Amino acid sequence: MARKVIITCAVTGSIHTPTMSPYLPITPEQIATEAIAAAQAGAAVLHLHARNPQDGRPTPDPAIYRQFLTHIHAETDAVVNITTGGAHTMSLDERLAAALDVSPEMASCNVGSLNFGFFPVVEKIKEWKFDWEPGYLEASRNAIFRNTFGDIEQLFERLAKPHGTRFEFECYDVGHIYTLKHFVDRGYVKNPFVQFVLGILGGIGPDPENLTHMKHIADKLLGADNYQWSVLGAGRHQMPLVTQAALMGGNVRVGLEDSLNIGRGQLAKSNAEQVTLIREVLERLGMEIATPTEARQILNLKGKATVRL
Repeated sequence: MARKVIITCAVTGSIHTPTMSPYLPITPEQIATEAIAAAQAGAAVLHLHARNPQDGRPTPDPAIYRQFLTHIHAETDAVVNITTGGAHTMSLDERLAAALDVSPEMASCNVGSLNFGFFPVVEKIKEWKFDWEPGYLEASRNAIFRNTFGDIEQLFERLAKPHGTRFEFECYDVGHIYTLKHFVDRGYVKNPFVQFVLGILGGIGPDPENLTHMKHIADKLLGADNYQWSVLGAGRHQMPLVTQAALMGGNVRVGLEDSLNIGRGQLAKSNAEQVTLIREVLERLGMEIATPTEARQILNLKGKATVRL
């Protein structure tokens, strides 16, 4: 029997800026269009951030989220997954606002604070579309993407417990797996969905052996049959790492949040283009793509009807 693989698509994120690609969705209409097309191409889960429609700056405003979430919810059966990581410029209350408003089936949870450096790109770009972009990127030199133990406890107490929202636990390094084990031991979560994140400056590197190591440690700490997992490969490492993950028995994540390219030096023109590519790879390897209904069963989600959209 062919294995079902869940494709997550991270549509826009908060790291890439409008200057970096003309195809990065910015407005609610663009985000909705991209997300719907990604779902039609085979993404069962849509990981979503919001942006200011005037200049593309990351925003936590629930009203802007609703402008695209309403359309996505109405026109697809895909699982809505709202970030609680937001951006390094946002407070915890701001990062939680949209998820608390919508009560999604899924939300992301960074399993710890980390240095998250995207400042090196500033030296590579000479002309910017918007004035805010270089300062925002440069600020990551001295900023921390924060999620303390207390912050994570609040995510459980304010979102997971009262709303039944399940987390995509984003682990940027091996220590984050130990942090997740701490919360499993305390009874905050059972059978977590773990997203191994490789290739971020400040996190674990994109070496294939690092993915093998993270999977080994997760099996040791969580029990191989007690969690679901997926992989996010940053930038040019996206497709090789997610293909490796699928061969190792995991799920995959693609999207313009994680990589702006579809091939070496070639910008992806849409999120759906990346979804289509990885779907073709997986199917050629004899795997089947999980539908949203199957993803809900695999991840033990509360159901689309419970979302407040």
